[in-house]
Amino acid sequence: MRPIILIIGKDARTDAITAACAASPRQPMLYALTETLIPGLVEKCHRVFTGSLTDLKRVVEVAQEIKPDLVIIGPEEPLAAGYVDELTSLGIPSFGPSRKLAAIESSKTWARSLLDRHDIHGNPEYRVFEQATGIESYMQGLESFVIKPDGLTAGKGVRVFGEHLDSIEEAMDYARSVLEQEGRLLVEERLEGEEFSLQTITDGETAIHLPLVQDHKRAYAGDQGPNTGGMGSYSCPDFSLPFLEPEDLSRAHSINEQVIEALASDTGEPYRGVLYGGFMATRDGLRLIEYNARFGDPEAMNVLPLLRGDFVELCSAVTEGRLGQVDCSFQPSATVCKYIVPSAYPQRSTGRERIVLPDEYRDAKDLKWFWAACEQDQDEVYLTSSRSGAFVGIGDSLQSAEALAERAAQKVQGPVRHRSDIGTAEVIDARIRHMNSLRSGGRDLAASR
Repeated sequence: MRPIILIIGKDARTDAITAACAASPRQPMLYALTETLIPGLVEKCHRVFTGSLTDLKRVVEVAQEIKPDLVIIGPEEPLAAGYVDELTSLGIPSFGPSRKLAAIESSKTWARSLLDRHDIHGNPEYRVFEQATGIESYMQGLESFVIKPDGLTAGKGVRVFGEHLDSIEEAMDYARSVLEQEGRLLVEERLEGEEFSLQTITDGETAIHLPLVQDHKRAYAGDQGPNTGGMGSYSCPDFSLPFLEPEDLSRAHSINEQVIEALASDTGEPYRGVLYGGFMATRDGLRLIEYNARFGDPEAMNVLPLLRGDFVELCSAVTEGRLGQVDCSFQPSATVCKYIVPSAYPQRSTGRERIVLPDEYRDAKDLKWFWAACEQDQDEVYLTSSRSGAFVGIGDSLQSAEALAERAAQKVQGPVRHRSDIGTAEVIDARIRHMNSLRSGGRDLAASR
C-alpha cells in the first residue's frame, strides 16, 4: 500500500523535503500542513492544509483526518511547540526530536551547558546572564563579543560587537531589551574564522553525516548588509569544504556523535531526526556556534538532491530506531544554491507582485527549483515579503554548478534579486586565504566575517 505522509513546513526546505519524498519508489500519498499555499507543495501534494505551525490543535485535526503513516517536520517552531510529542501520543511516527530534545536549538544556554557537562570540545568562552548586573564588565573583558538571545530567533537575533553594535552602551541597550523579552541571554567571545554546517541524520544510535555546506547569511554580495534566513549555500564533491583540513571534518563528526550520546544520557530519550551543527573553523581549532534540531534552510536543498536511496524509507527507519539497517549514500557532486528574494528583502515589501520562472529548470536533472514563501492564486504566483525560492545547480565542479544556478537566477521575472557571488571562485578563494592567514598566525580582517 502507498504510505500516507504528512509534511510540515513553510519554506523552500519544505519543498525540497517534499520533492525527496515524491521521488520515493514507494510512491507515497503526500499531504502538507503549511502557512500559505506554496506552489511547490500544491503541485506535489494530494492536498495542502493551512494553519499556524505552532498550533497543536490544528496538527491533531489534520492528522486525525488523513491518518498519516509518517510525519516529517521541516522547521524548528513546530518541534519547539511539541508537535512530535503530540503526534507520538496519537501513535503517529514523526521524523524529528521531541520538545525536550529540541531544546538543543530552542535554548542556546541549555546547548552550551550540555557540552560543558559532558566535557565535549567546541564551546567558545561564554557566560549566561539573567539580569544586567555584570554584563558590561564581562563584555569589556572579552573586548570583542557576541550577544545571543536564548530562544529561537530565525537566525536574526544575534548581534556582533563591531558589526551590529558600535559601542558598549549600544550593546547594553540590546542586552537589556533581550532580558526584558526573554529573561536570559548569552554573551560569547567573538570568533574569527569560517562557518560551515554539518547535518547528521540519526535515530539516537546510528549517525549518518551529510555533506558539509557553507551558508551565506548576509543580504548582499560581499557579505554585506543585515543577516537573513540565508541567501544561498554551496557544497563540494568530496563532501568537505575547500578551506577545511581533514581533522576539521573528523572533529565535527565526533562532536555531533558525542552530543547525540549526551542528549540520550541527559534526557533518557533517543534523539531521532536531524542534528545540525553550525561550526566555525578558527585559528585555535573547531568551535560550535549553535545547534539546530532540523534540516538547515538552505542547506537541505544542497544535500537532499544528492541522496541515493529512498528518503521515505530513511525517515521511517529513523522513527523506528533501525537506521543502521538502511543503505544511504550521496552523489559526489558539487551544488550551489541561490535564493531568489523580493528586491526589498529583508525589509517588508509593499504591493502584490508576480514572479515568473524560466522554463528550463522543469526538465533539467542538474538544476532544481524549490518554492518558498510565494502564494499561488490560480495560474499565477505572487511574491510575499520573505524569500521566494531557490535554484540549485548540480555539477562535477563548483564552477559548473554555480553557472547553472546563476544562469537560471538571472532569468527570473519580477521585482526580485539574488546574490550572484555565492559559489564563485572569487568567494571560495577568499575563504581559503582567510583560513590560511589565520592558521599561519596572521589576521585577515578584510576577509573576516
